[in-house]
Amino acid sequence: MCGIAGFYDPRLKPDQAREQLFGMLDSIAHRGPDARGTFIPVPLALGHNRLSIIDLSEDGNQPMQYFDAVIVYNGEIYNYKELRHDLELRGYKFKTKSDTEVILACYREYGERCVEFLVGMWAFAIWDLKEEFLFCSRDRFGIKPFYYIHDYDRFYFGSEYRALKPSPLFSGDLNWAQVSRGLQLGWNCYKDESYFNCIKTLPAACNLVFSNGRVSVKQYWDIDTTKKATGNFLEKSDRFRELMSDSIRLHMRSDVEVGGCLSGGLDSSAIASLVAKEFPGIPFKTFTIYYEGEGEVDERPWAEKVIRKYPQLEPHYLKPSADDIAASFDHAIDHAEVPIAGSSPISQYFVMRLARTHGIKVLLDGQGSDEYLGGYMHTFYRLIGGLMKSFRFAAAFSELNAHARTQEFGITKKTDVLMKSLLSSTMSENMLYTFEYLNYHPYLGPKQKIPFEFKHFNGNSLKKFLYHLMFTTSLPGLLHYEDRNSMAFSMESRVPFLDHRLVEYAFSLQNSDIIRRGETKRILRHSLRNILPKEIAERRDKKGFVTPGEVKWLRGPLNYLLEDNFQTLENLNMKKVRDLVRNFKKGDNRFASMVWRIAVLNYWMKKL
Repeated sequence: MCGIAGFYDPRLKPDQAREQLFGMLDSIAHRGPDARGTFIPVPLALGHNRLSIIDLSEDGNQPMQYFDAVIVYNGEIYNYKELRHDLELRGYKFKTKSDTEVILACYREYGERCVEFLVGMWAFAIWDLKEEFLFCSRDRFGIKPFYYIHDYDRFYFGSEYRALKPSPLFSGDLNWAQVSRGLQLGWNCYKDESYFNCIKTLPAACNLVFSNGRVSVKQYWDIDTTKKATGNFLEKSDRFRELMSDSIRLHMRSDVEVGGCLSGGLDSSAIASLVAKEFPGIPFKTFTIYYEGEGEVDERPWAEKVIRKYPQLEPHYLKPSADDIAASFDHAIDHAEVPIAGSSPISQYFVMRLARTHGIKVLLDGQGSDEYLGGYMHTFYRLIGGLMKSFRFAAAFSELNAHARTQEFGITKKTDVLMKSLLSSTMSENMLYTFEYLNYHPYLGPKQKIPFEFKHFNGNSLKKFLYHLMFTTSLPGLLHYEDRNSMAFSMESRVPFLDHRLVEYAFSLQNSDIIRRGETKRILRHSLRNILPKEIAERRDKKGFVTPGEVKWLRGPLNYLLEDNFQTLENLNMKKVRDLVRNFKKGDNRFASMVWRIAVLNYWMKKL
């Protein structure tokens, strides 16, 4: 895990280029405090701030050259040992023990197709010395960030917004389409857009080539909908466990200590339990944030069930106080670089801080499972609606009744689920999110074309929903916070559920392998039935990363966010903005999440 920055700018002299590059690297020094390296044969400049994880020696420093290519790279290639072995059989020689050198050798052997062989997370830029072009790539799910600005013959890139702000190409003009998506839907990113008009994001699973002043972007990977898993459910469960166990083994590769998040939910418990199973006897630190008080969620009793089953786990707990929230909010917002759409990323920020104070440099986290294994409760709308759309009404009502029994819904909530399922049976994903965009909260944005559209995916209603959770609506934003919160403390966060082999297999399963009779993440629960504590495997409530922020914090340590005239938001409907804030102050919590977004957006814009 590191910070990368660079540019191709024929208008800069050597001393100007050096000053420019160091300014960019200084802005992201927190991403790599262990070493800094540069490569500046103007008009090209490549820079790297290193967080040493694999091959801690100076041999692993970057920029790194291998024959006719130079790389700056952020991430981890977990199968680098296997790739290295294959390349050695082809005659390649290696001077380091790093995964960086393996990427360069893969590039020499396979060219731009090299990324198809990588298992891991990455954002890198390779300068081809022979052909004189820049080859950039981002991992399949966008775990690692890559931003750029292009203007004719000039091209600047970096790991964060802040790396591009020193660029002569940067302009602070906001992208109001993204501001609107953030407010109405909570999305902090979308396709290749950012919060600034000038900054583009390299989308997940895409390569970029900058050559002769032109930028071309090409997708190199996608879910293959033609693959179908074979075997009965028990055989599929065993295969899923094999893939998950292999992902854990690869993600534990590190030359520094690895720890893990442990919320007490299914995902983090699965990771901690598998680590204990695959690496018996090796101490493994876990980190849990909790809150106490009326109406708040304390996950420690659930986390402790995992701790009791696997005594080698070493638990660490933290309860953020009101003073902690007040003192840390500015730092968290600054590192997020976007208006935080809810309070849960603040809790994640404290998890990262807790882990770093205990000497952890690499942390395993459970992002991604909810998205492709149907962990969210609104997944049922698409499952039931899809059955209705196929005229399988008996099966649809069977799933509805099972869902209602499992979650202990009353008639009102059950009716609500039925109506939303009916809606999803008649509308596309694009139409459903458009409806939510315009109706779920009081609509605040300026009149404009709906600022999003969904890529076509050839699957049933449930699979389409899960696909867009992965690549459009949910996961991209969560991975943004994952990266920023971990790097705020110079720490690498790894997400074992996002091994692409595991995701591909999950998408090859039948709907009933994922959700059946009210049971979410069915394949995960059953595949780990002898590894997880029984209570965790059978846990049916979905808490998410529950925090009290949108109500309690805004009325407590962060109440100053509401003491403002909100003039920075003049592009919005100011009457509605002020009405929402005034009613919230009077005790109306119905739109607390929107009030949070308004308050945080206003605070973020004032700091620009």
